[in-house]
Amino acid sequence: MKKFLNYSFYLSLLVLALTFTSCQDEFEQLPEEDGLEAIAATSSTAQLVERTVSNDGSFDNIVDGTSCFNVKLPYSVEVNGLELTINSYEDLHLIEEIFDAIEDDDDILEIIFPITITLADYAEVTINGIDDLREIAQKCREGGDDDDIECIDFVYPITVYTFDLNNQETGNVTVESDRDLRRFFEGLDDNDLIGIDFPVTLKLYDGTTMVVDSNAELAMAIENAKEMCDEDDDNDHNDDDFTKERLDNYLVECPWLIHEVERDTQLQSDQYFEYVMNFMEDGTVKVKDRQGNSLMGAWSTRMSDRGVLLKLEFDVLVDFTLEWIVYEIGEGRIKLYAEGGNKIIMKRGCDIINDDPTALREILKECSWIIKKVKVDGEEIKRLLGFEFKFMPEGVVTLSHGDIVSEGSWEITTNDQGRLVMAITMGQEPGVSFVWPLSDLRHDRLRFEIPGTDYELILQRDCEGNDDGDVPEIRNVMMAGDWMVAHYSEGDIDQTDVFAAYTFGFGAEHVLSATLGETGPALLGSWRILRNSDGYLKVYLNLGDQDPLGELTDDWKFVSITADRIELKDISGGDGTISTLVFEKK
Repeated sequence: MKKFLNYSFYLSLLVLALTFTSCQDEFEQLPEEDGLEAIAATSSTAQLVERTVSNDGSFDNIVDGTSCFNVKLPYSVEVNGLELTINSYEDLHLIEEIFDAIEDDDDILEIIFPITITLADYAEVTINGIDDLREIAQKCREGGDDDDIECIDFVYPITVYTFDLNNQETGNVTVESDRDLRRFFEGLDDNDLIGIDFPVTLKLYDGTTMVVDSNAELAMAIENAKEMCDEDDDNDHNDDDFTKERLDNYLVECPWLIHEVERDTQLQSDQYFEYVMNFMEDGTVKVKDRQGNSLMGAWSTRMSDRGVLLKLEFDVLVDFTLEWIVYEIGEGRIKLYAEGGNKIIMKRGCDIINDDPTALREILKECSWIIKKVKVDGEEIKRLLGFEFKFMPEGVVTLSHGDIVSEGSWEITTNDQGRLVMAITMGQEPGVSFVWPLSDLRHDRLRFEIPGTDYELILQRDCEGNDDGDVPEIRNVMMAGDWMVAHYSEGDIDQTDVFAAYTFGFGAEHVLSATLGETGPALLGSWRILRNSDGYLKVYLNLGDQDPLGELTDDWKFVSITADRIELKDISGGDGTISTLVFEKK
């Protein structure tokens, strides 16, 4: 854990720091040689790397009930009295088919011993009986969870170095796989120092890649990616399969919004984005375009040796007319696939289509709502970041920034598609004056998008008096005195000097001031602290057009905080650049 400068005064913030997804000890600065940053083998950065390259044993949980290891192929099992030899990953689906053949029977799986298991560090252990297997499995976390990080992977080859305590290089090795890198870590002692030859390419769970150039960037990338996907570490083997009946019921339960369309390798998402699709029990399907026009078609499903297939037939929507493989359902989405570069992703719209506007009106009036993001015609309007909406009765809405308040009108209704929309008219602020269709509804976050355009509005709920204990504690620290920027950098570019002459004050009523020199003019803006819908603590800073660099205005994630020092990070840049902002008490 990154060490705080004053434990005795802010010891309680140690618990708070655990929620900041900080890069922790990876920021320790050791002597460098030839551009390599040496870190201890026991540092938090090294531990993050070790977890990322650990063996993932979750794919065969149906057999061993744990994600901490997997059973080495081949091996034999007896499933409901039928003996099977498991030679490949695909053979595990045979076990599922036997379990699912009769819904009300007792599913019994017995492993035929001896077997060999592969642990997280890729070491292999021979197991001679069920008691030995259970003893090792009990060391895993309850529920089958494990320590490995699966949402981000290294792209190989990678060269790693070892150093002695004098920071002299003692060796290097080029690794070609997770197994090689994990076994490299396993051979290190606690006092060993290691270095990685940057830049390193990382691949995220969704197939996108990013390049990191330092230990700090590597740790931040892993920290921010590790909770971004479902690692499927539970023991529910049925969460990735489904019956025809389940799909049929799922389709007709709610309307669906088209999120992505690809036909014959050509992306067509802009043309069909957020069309509304309603599946009827009689086999008809009604699609409403963004103008509210209805397009009728037919749908049907059938089982095949490739799983459940969904057939769509339209006279007009030829890009949808195909028999699709349903390769994933769940988490409010259905993903369809067909050979030849064809794909459709649909998003469930139960709460935002054909719903009662009254419920959304009441949600908006309950608390204040902070602008987390505004995009107008593809351009993000950062000067509105952190502004506060208050939706009041009789259609009155205020938008405040520090002590500046504007007033306008608002209404919740439905559009021609049957979607909930929020109409805002704010004469003094045209950046928010639109009819915004609701795209995503959560209890603490609302997202609005205008289909077919690059207009977006995201609001974060802020209820007075409902802060968790961390928010007021941090707020008190920041308001206790004046601050200076001790460090500001964008990637490798240090721009601390730009802020050297400014004194920053975090005042009451969310007023942010930046005073030039001792008696110079003060730039006024706003600041506030929120825990966002993902559970991260953020500080919103906004100096608007007065921002000396134009980059201080942003929503920053806390790394650490003490009575005298605040460290913040931002990785929201489109190019993946990590910005670092450090305030120190003046």
